[in-house]
Formats: sequence, C-alpha cells, structure tokens
Amino acid sequence: MAAVDTIAAIATPPGQGGVGIIRISGPQVPQIIEALLGKAAKPRFAHYANFNNADAELIDQGLLIYFPAPHSFTGEHVVELQGHGGPVVMRLLLARACELGARPAKPGEFSERAFLNDKLDLAQAEAIADLISSGSEQAAKAAMQSLQGAFSKRVHHLVELVTQLRMYVEAAIDFPDEEDVDFLGDGEVLRQLSEIQFYFETTLDAAEQGRLMQEGMTVVLAGRPNVGKSSLLNALTGEETAIVTDIAGTTRDVLREQINLDGMPLHIVDTAGLREATDVVEAEGIRRARTEIERADRVLLLVDSEQGFAEQETQLLDALPSNVPVTLVNNKTDLAPPLEVSHTRINQRLDISAKRGNGIAELREHLISSMGFEATAGSFSARQRHLDALDEAWQYVQGASEQLMAGAGELVAEELRLAQQSLGEITGKVTADDLLGKIFSTFCIGK
Repeated sequence: MAAVDTIAAIATPPGQGGVGIIRISGPQVPQIIEALLGKAAKPRFAHYANFNNADAELIDQGLLIYFPAPHSFTGEHVVELQGHGGPVVMRLLLARACELGARPAKPGEFSERAFLNDKLDLAQAEAIADLISSGSEQAAKAAMQSLQGAFSKRVHHLVELVTQLRMYVEAAIDFPDEEDVDFLGDGEVLRQLSEIQFYFETTLDAAEQGRLMQEGMTVVLAGRPNVGKSSLLNALTGEETAIVTDIAGTTRDVLREQINLDGMPLHIVDTAGLREATDVVEAEGIRRARTEIERADRVLLLVDSEQGFAEQETQLLDALPSNVPVTLVNNKTDLAPPLEVSHTRINQRLDISAKRGNGIAELREHLISSMGFEATAGSFSARQRHLDALDEAWQYVQGASEQLMAGAGELVAEELRLAQQSLGEITGKVTADDLLGKIFSTFCIGK
C-alpha cells in the first residue's frame, strides 16, 4: 500500500545525547535528500553532510543514510539524518524536514507502514514495541524472538492445519458421491482435528509464557490492618517502599511496585487493611483495595499468627471471584506458631516472617511456580490480545469437534472458517482499521 505523504520524526529518546536521529519515510524522500545534500544519495552509504536551514545557515553536521524502496524498514524510501543529540538541534532538523515536504509522524506510524507494506505482520510489529519497553533481559530476548517471527510461524502453522482440514471437509461435502472421499467417516477428519488440538494447546501454553514475560503478573497483598502487608512489600522489593508502623490503618491508598523474579516482571500491589472504616479517606482506600483484589492474577492473603483467622478473612475469601487464586501467608511466625486454616478458596499456605525475612525466598519461588513461568530458549513475547484470539479460535476448533461427533459436516467447516478468521487477527491477515489504530497508537513516535 503506497503512502501519498512523507512522514518524519525524531527516532531517538528525548533529552541530550551524543547522537540524535531524524527518520523520514515516504515518496518525497529523494527530493528532501537533494535539498539537504545538494545531490542524489548513494543507497546504504553514510554521507557526511552539512544540514542547513532555508536561509543556508548551518543547523548541524552529521551523516545522511538513504534506504530506497522497497529495501527499507517501512518498504518506502527512507532516509536517516544522524546529528548531534541535543533537543534543540533535533527540533530544528525535524522542522527543516517538514519544510521540505514531510509532516510529523503519528505514534507508531513507521511500524504501521511497515505492516501495511508487508514488511512484517502485526505480531512482529507489536514485538517492536515490546522490545523497546522490555523490563528484563528475558523479556527482551522473547520480544526479539517474536520480531524474528517465532510466534508468527506458530500461528501460520496453525492456520495451515486448520485450512487443510477445512478443505478436506468441504471436499467431502461438495463431492459426496466420489469413491475417494468418504464423508467424514474414514477417521481422517478426527486425526487432523486431534493434531490441531495438540498444536493449539502447546501454542497457548507458550503464548501465556510470553505474556507473563512481557506484561508480568499482578499480585495483590490483602488482609486486615497491621498484619504485615507493608513489611512484606518492603521485603519483596528490598526497599523501604511502604511506611511501616504499629498503628493500624497506616496504608490508606494503593501502593504499586514492580520487581523482576528470574526475568519475570512482578507487579506487587499493597492495599489498605480491610476492616470497618473509621473515616472517609480510609473507606475510599478499602474500596480501592477490593477493586484491586478482583483484578489480581493472584492474591496473597496475609494473616497475623498472633491475631488468628477471623470472620473478616472468611468474608473476603467468600467474596473473591472464582478465577482468582489465593495463597494464605501466615506472617509473624517468629512471634507465634503458624495458623492451621482450612477454606476451599485457599490454594496454598506459606509461613513467613516479613520483618525477619524468614520464608521470603520460598515465597518468591512460589510466585514464579504458581504462574507456570519457565524461561526457555524458544520463548517469544505475546500480549493479552493474542491470547484472546487464540482462545477464541480454540473454542471454534472445539465446536468443530462437537459438530463432527454430530455428523454435521457443513457446521464443521463453518467452525473451522471462524477459527481461521480468529487466528488471522493475530498476524493482521484479518483485522479492523480501529484495531490497527489502537495498537499503533501505543508505539513511540519515530517507530
């Protein structure tokens, strides 16, 4: 898809630096180069140049590198102006590029043009943003794997398997009298369905791992006032993040911290103690605490071994959404024996002393293993959007299996078509314009 206009943006981070880069892409690039360089540029060659303004006054000196279409990141004519990395110089160079025919790029517009020009698919484009925002070494490696096409190859293979089966079923429907096509009765459809289901399961597991590495998991610390939530937050982060006192209700608002556990981002949310509020501020803190608990990937319910397990904890467990797993954390075990608590919502129990550090290492291991996190060489990054599309496609495949058992060949084919369409949303083979706008608007300007 050829663009009708030319875009330009500062491609390096804001602030001062040794080098700053202006990236320009579009049909006007050759004319912009001619105006800046005084001649045509040799492709993929570093030209040393004076960058002048419209009055022939020197703005900066640096390198000009030209990448002619289609051999560029966007698939269009692209030029990079590499100058000194001062914010004033960068703004002047960008303004000069716009004077010569470009316009300021929107966030993610370079990557969007690369996608529209088939230089990369949508999952690879999203991996660029994931690579830039990676919070750990493992997340960066996984994002690079996705950028190189590891995730897309899995999705394409799934599409091929679904397409082959759909073609087989439709042939059985269209040619029921042909001797070489037994209408759904020779076991071939069931065999291919089983292969698809197995590959779906492995891909879903790998994608969930990729989402964990990129987005991390959210763990909410919940419990009554003064059970040690803030002390545990400080113990996990290794910093005095939260104020710790013997006064109940010290934490009045939600506190958020992020740490890395073996390469996995962990978002820890410390909440106000759950009790009958004594004032309006505390009541709002408790309301926010309950909201965070409902959104959590896992809840660590802290209890004080001296205070015991009471009605407040039971009410909290009973009110939790069924899909939120709970770990009971017996705190202050240096002062009293661990509590023996039984409740159907409790998945596991750990005994710690946040103040003395006892059991913290075991808690860290529990948080990693509870989410099934494994950093492997073939890991790739993924987003919740990808998981949703995979899950939707999986449901359609399951529907195809049910229709096969019912002998409804036309409905088997329809379920497979819908599965194919859901998978296409991941790579952008099937996608709405509003989804593209939402995805690329989260990118950096210049990418």
